Amino acid sequence: MPRWLILVHRIPPRPLYLRAKIRQRLAAAGAVAVKNAVYLLPQNAEALEDLQWIAQEIVAGGGDAHLFEGDFVDGVAGDSAVTQFREMRDADYAAVATEARAALKAAAIADLAVAHARLSRRLDEIKQIDFFKASGRAAAEKTVAAIEARLKKDRKEETPMTQTNPELRGKTWVTRPDVHIDRLASAWFIRRFIDPKARFRFDAKAKKRDGEIRFDMVGGDFTHEEDRCTLETLVRRVGLPDKGVRAIAEIVHDLDLKEAKFDRAETAGVRTMIEGLAGRFPNDAERIERALPLFDDLHEALGSRSKRTRK
Repeated sequence: MPRWLILVHRIPPRPLYLRAKIRQRLAAAGAVAVKNAVYLLPQNAEALEDLQWIAQEIVAGGGDAHLFEGDFVDGVAGDSAVTQFREMRDADYAAVATEARAALKAAAIADLAVAHARLSRRLDEIKQIDFFKASGRAAAEKTVAAIEARLKKDRKEETPMTQTNPELRGKTWVTRPDVHIDRLASAWFIRRFIDPKARFRFDAKAKKRDGEIRFDMVGGDFTHEEDRCTLETLVRRVGLPDKGVRAIAEIVHDLDLKEAKFDRAETAGVRTMIEGLAGRFPNDAERIERALPLFDDLHEALGSRSKRTRK
């Protein structure tokens, strides 16, 4: 079987953005330039798909693109290509490690949390295109892990309340009508990590009463605190189960507070899905039930992404 996929292309001078766009796409796929306008990727199904799409974009933009399978007749040249791949990934890993070490000097835990989210995503992206196990990976993972350890140490107050507060179970959780992103995600967190039998009631003027817990409403038991949305408050006070929940909380934060603090790539897609969900299901109880599997799938994808590597 041929060892390499080879893309040879010619990009026209106009439109001006096309050259930069193709360069970015090739870099994201992990391709290296062995000659001017000649790019290389190791043979695998995902690389083939990536290069086919890139070639299609080039042609659509008025250029030429040809994709080949092959190998170097000269074994030395093949070894040199592998070395080039490793050097590129080592540079990527070194950049992550440098930024992680700088972030560890940050005084504010909020800043460190944002840096950890960004660097974790970047590290996952690099791993996806680290085809030849570059040596710099271990150092980058170690520095990012050091940030996570620091965050865990600084978050001692996040001891799971469900272990010491069984009164959170067997309750009706009350919130305002017309639930959207923060309350939908909070309802998912409640059902999945606090009480699988939790019931929900919708009343904008609900007063505190026995058997009920109010959330995402003024004066509620769990609501916005400082710069945190309600889901973040729940996670902080109840406990942080895993990476996937943290990622969802970051997405919900930016959508609910209309910020770009975490700036996750998935945020726009989640917004679109929630808008579609709200449009299809005006009934709040049904809307929550429909949102549960959506957040289950998102949790699975975001929690296990780093475990899936390209072969």
